[in-house]
Amino acid sequence: MSANLTSLAYLVAAVLFILALRGLSSPVTSREGNRFGMIGMAVAAAATLLHSGFAVSGYTLIVLGVLIGGSIGAVVAQRIQMTALPQLVAAFHSLVGMAAVFVAAAALNAPEAFGIGTVGNVHTQSLVEMSIGLAIGAITFSGSVIAFAKLQGIMKGNPIIFAGQHKLNLGLGILAAILIVSFVASGGSQVLFWMIALLAFALGFLIIIPIGGADMPVVVSMLNSYSGWAAAGIGFTIQNLALIITGSLVGASGAILSYIMCKGMNRSIINVLLGGFGTDTSAAGAVGGPAGDRTVRSGAAEDAAFIMKNASKVIIVPGYGMAVAQAQHALREMGDILKAEGVDVRYAIHPVAGRMPGHMNVLLAEASVPYDEVFELEEINNEFSTADVAYVIGANDVTNPAAKTDQSSPIYGMPILDVEKARTVLFIKRSMASGYAGVDNELFFRPNTMMLFGDAKKMTEEIVQSLGH
Repeated sequence: MSANLTSLAYLVAAVLFILALRGLSSPVTSREGNRFGMIGMAVAAAATLLHSGFAVSGYTLIVLGVLIGGSIGAVVAQRIQMTALPQLVAAFHSLVGMAAVFVAAAALNAPEAFGIGTVGNVHTQSLVEMSIGLAIGAITFSGSVIAFAKLQGIMKGNPIIFAGQHKLNLGLGILAAILIVSFVASGGSQVLFWMIALLAFALGFLIIIPIGGADMPVVVSMLNSYSGWAAAGIGFTIQNLALIITGSLVGASGAILSYIMCKGMNRSIINVLLGGFGTDTSAAGAVGGPAGDRTVRSGAAEDAAFIMKNASKVIIVPGYGMAVAQAQHALREMGDILKAEGVDVRYAIHPVAGRMPGHMNVLLAEASVPYDEVFELEEINNEFSTADVAYVIGANDVTNPAAKTDQSSPIYGMPILDVEKARTVLFIKRSMASGYAGVDNELFFRPNTMMLFGDAKKMTEEIVQSLGH
């Protein structure tokens, strides 16, 4: 395949990737967006293979690798629970980061294959691109592994903070820059290469461990951006236009999404990266101090069903508790029954609800909740004051009024869903434990709040049964 045809194929793939991003911006067009992305990747991969002109043995290894990797991916995609999507995304980001490290190592050890010089005499420009791609890829890998461990529950979700942490990270960052300059000046030293890799692995680990669970959606989005920039850096090194375009698109879109989510939390990305969000959750559940003396009004499924059946407007607020309990299908059934009774039912989504961007939207879409009933925070927040019921199903931190009133709270300044303005707040929760940010929710003690203690799915199913009587 000629260079001109390859470039044309990459251009077609780039257009398809842009259409994919556009499609993924809305649940309505997300399936179409995914199709565009898959077709674009197939075009780019085919163009690369045909242009490279591998020997038969080379194609054999590639096909074998695609079959093994594709089979593993297909099995994982079929078996993965929707609640585990955030950690799956984090795991995929780690693979992209490690791939960047491996490609950088291959380019350093066989530069002739990529047309960037010879062993011991690699082009200076390529060494710069290679070292930057290596560093970002290694940071992405170790950071994503930590994010996966926190999301999976292997590590605690609360921040891990120690004295001098920021100074250590700053020192390691400066040292990494010095090593990169030295690596380029050396003409491609193997020792310096792997020193950069090890330092970047450590830096990725140290950057993510102080980040608490409530910031995890931003972290997943940020790591997505890192993986894109790593791919783009390596794309420049091996002079592959498809990698440069794809990596740039992923890096830019991930960065923009991170900014949007930080704006939704009223925080800067620097604040997220440098500050541990939340407190130790080991004491969660013991609502002590002044909050422990307040009265909590609890109810049963029958009470909730009666209140909602006599309401004219119900706004449902899903959170991670819904995801854990797999309650989305029962929730949609409850909504259908209420709509049949003439109740106006809507769904309110906070930008950082769940553990990754769009987590709640994906779950509601899986349960076939109509897209026109699902609204983002800025679209629906002023409607809570006109709602008879706010049905909160596992959304703790994003409904906590302390974000507006308590300046000492770690979540102070984060825009929240104003569920407390509804006439009645029905709050499903297993216990009085604090949310993932480790902050007690004062909404529990409001006079218009009724706590529904129990598993979110079971409680919603009981409400559905009561509504049917």
